[in-house]
Amino acid sequence: MQEIDIEIKGENGERKEEIIIKDNQQQIVGAIIIAGILIAGAILLKGSRPIDDAPVTNNNKNISWQGRPVTSSDHIKGNRNAKIIIVEYSDLECPFCQVFHNTMHQVVNGNNQVAWVYRHYPIPKHTKAFKEAEATECAWGQGGNDAFWKYTDRLFEVTPSNNGLDVAELPKIAQYIGLNVTSFNTCLASGKFKVKIQADVDDGNKAGVNGTPSSFILVKDKVVDTIRGAQPFEVVMQQINQIK
Repeated sequence: MQEIDIEIKGENGERKEEIIIKDNQQQIVGAIIIAGILIAGAILLKGSRPIDDAPVTNNNKNISWQGRPVTSSDHIKGNRNAKIIIVEYSDLECPFCQVFHNTMHQVVNGNNQVAWVYRHYPIPKHTKAFKEAEATECAWGQGGNDAFWKYTDRLFEVTPSNNGLDVAELPKIAQYIGLNVTSFNTCLASGKFKVKIQADVDDGNKAGVNGTPSSFILVKDKVVDTIRGAQPFEVVMQQINQIK
């Protein structure tokens, strides 16, 4: 009879599992195989990280808000004087942002207690998203906040997401919402809004954004709750209704 002691440690070195086998040689071989499977699983879990655009919840009601204050220069949908402001950081090629965009329209439509602020957060793997964000700002530059929302809505309608939108569609969207396409193209080629997009990204980083969509529920410029991911309408409304 032989004895074998197999110890499995966690990511920080703490002992997670210990297997002690007292049996014949065949059982020892089997134990080694099982331990190998457990260790491989631990390695896979250790190497796993949340993807940067995922519909998951990560609410933290004690978060310290480091984002910039909401001002008239923001893209605001709904009642600007609403008690509750939801600041969303979004990526135009993120499929979850596409879903959540429609959800947020549901939230603010006919609800004077809630306003929605859209800020850009194009993630690196979506290489087309930054230029698309510039396109929405070119729409804003030509037609104001109304044009910004029309352009953004239409882009989310037509994009297949995950870098799937042909850049040739950008001026077509401009034409669809009634902009001057020549002026739009000149704006987009100039890169005049690159700094503005990057400022939103930097602001998102300060606010603690690490994926899209990420949203912060503010009351009197203070975060009272957060929404991470494409939460459904019912969940968002439940969070809103809990705010006194």
